[in-house]
Amino acid sequence: MNNIYLKMKPVFLIIFSVLILGLHAQPATTLSEENYEKIHTYEDTIALMGYAIVNDSLQTNRYAACKKLILTLKQALKMENSFQYPFDRVKTVSIQYPQDSSFRIFTWQLYADENTYRYFGAIQMNTPELTLFPLIDRSGEIENANIESFELTPDKWYGALYYRIIETESEAGKYYLLFGFDGYKFFHKRKLIDVLTFQEGKPVFGAPVFKFENDQSGAKTQNRFMVQYSPESSVTVNYDEIRELILYDHLMTVTGQYGEGPTKIPDGTYHGFQLKDGYWVHIDKVFHEVLEEAPVTKPVLDIKEGEKKKDIFGRDKNR
Repeated sequence: MNNIYLKMKPVFLIIFSVLILGLHAQPATTLSEENYEKIHTYEDTIALMGYAIVNDSLQTNRYAACKKLILTLKQALKMENSFQYPFDRVKTVSIQYPQDSSFRIFTWQLYADENTYRYFGAIQMNTPELTLFPLIDRSGEIENANIESFELTPDKWYGALYYRIIETESEAGKYYLLFGFDGYKFFHKRKLIDVLTFQEGKPVFGAPVFKFENDQSGAKTQNRFMVQYSPESSVTVNYDEIRELILYDHLMTVTGQYGEGPTKIPDGTYHGFQLKDGYWVHIDKVFHEVLEEAPVTKPVLDIKEGEKKKDIFGRDKNR
């Protein structure tokens, strides 16, 4: 871990911890014109800092921009009924809503060096008394453990840039699938599906909803699902509304570039998960032919620089 991050890590933790304080709003139905204008002004700074986090060439400037973004976002979200403000002009922070709009998740990534990405985020609840849960990225501490079996909390979060939320009902209650990207390391990228539930009003990450059935050993479950692949590849992990399936590329192991070692790339076939009785049950082979392209679109951070036609969230750049 680089020295700059180690020095600034306590600062980021302090900033995020105070986000929870003083964020209680009185019940109301609309965002006032006065508060709208204030948040609109804050949004200018948030958008500018977000751009700097992604594009500035100096590491110290990226960290400074991240700190400023956190502080400004805090001020914006303290405004009464701020949940109703969409932050449409902020292009480098992902803001995802579930279908029931009970909350929204802000996430963004900070490139530290070629082998280090840090993730930041917060969950804002859509309640009369405004509640915010800062997300503290601890992925570096748990990456080599059995990640797919852990239950995590906001202060021990596997950081990712979320690009989609799918709401699911089960006998145990409602849960949400969070589709995310992790820049991870120079030679390896990751995509994951985490599971978000709320226990006594507080978010918990990870739940045993992914089921793998085996005739010999029986069924096993995982709390989250993850694939790791070569940065030279475009890998699909997404939900297909038409087929009502989660689809993801089947990956084969190949010899990577010099210094990379073995890596994984798509082979043109697809696995999936189908919802059955509240579980996402694994399907070993979705299609019986090799497809040149995935049936779902909007790649997330997988296209080479010279080929980019969309931004990091799959939106057209000319929006």
